[in-house]
Amino acid sequence: MKYLEGIAEFCAVADVGNFTGAANKLDTSVAQISRKVASLEKQLGVKLLQRTTRSVSLTEAGTQYFQQVLPALKVLEDAQLAVSALQASPQGLIKLTAPVAFGEAFIAPLLNTFMQKYSGISVQCTFSNEKLDIVEQGLDLAIRIGKLEDSTLVAKKLATRHLFVCGSRDYFKEQGQPRSIEELKEHSLLVGSQPYWRLFIDNKIQSIPVQGRVRYNSGNALCSAAVAGLGIAQLPGFYVRKALASGQLIELFPEYKDKQEAIWAVFPSNRNVAPKIRLLVDFLAQHLVSDS
Repeated sequence: MKYLEGIAEFCAVADVGNFTGAANKLDTSVAQISRKVASLEKQLGVKLLQRTTRSVSLTEAGTQYFQQVLPALKVLEDAQLAVSALQASPQGLIKLTAPVAFGEAFIAPLLNTFMQKYSGISVQCTFSNEKLDIVEQGLDLAIRIGKLEDSTLVAKKLATRHLFVCGSRDYFKEQGQPRSIEELKEHSLLVGSQPYWRLFIDNKIQSIPVQGRVRYNSGNALCSAAVAGLGIAQLPGFYVRKALASGQLIELFPEYKDKQEAIWAVFPSNRNVAPKIRLLVDFLAQHLVSDS
């Protein structure tokens, strides 16, 4: 079976386009990837990869070899997944990423419960507001919110959330409460990471430009500013639910609320989804509450 050595490593490099991403994908070292690929090239007697200091590309022979061995490699992976699925209890490491505030408040507690239920599974979660490259980082999945821009990813909808426009009672007492979208221009608006708000107007989502003296890339900070009476904010429900319930914040324009923003689990389209990953995604879909 020595002729099989290095094929997985070569395919990972060919798929990702560099040795670092391949090492992350296979959870090994760059040196190990390089050794395996070099050994495969020596065994075949051809150069599969063209290496430079900045990039890695397939040679003509490498392209042909990749096209021919990839289907066979997927068959082997499918066989391994099928056998793994027979285990009474799922095993192994799951690597994922999630937005910071939402991940800390909602995903992390569910991951803890999931690991309590399945003792053979371990989790490595990176909380980041940057859209990390799943393949490059060697991640199994990512939790993302809102519109998905990368069409190369496979997505499963976990839940939906609403965006609330709201301000404090003290602010409205001092500045007046806007009665129309146009009147927002006369008010202090609290700006998030994007210079616009999403509102459902005339049966479609519209982006309303906003500007103001306060701009935070943190939902918690924006919520605190709104409670403090510094202006009006648009925030997801999980930031403002308690403040709305307690009366610290008052919702505006509920008729324009975007009811379609989704929370997604996304996967690389070229990767077989292991049973443990499907199990976690189904668990999150079952326990994440919509309109977070």
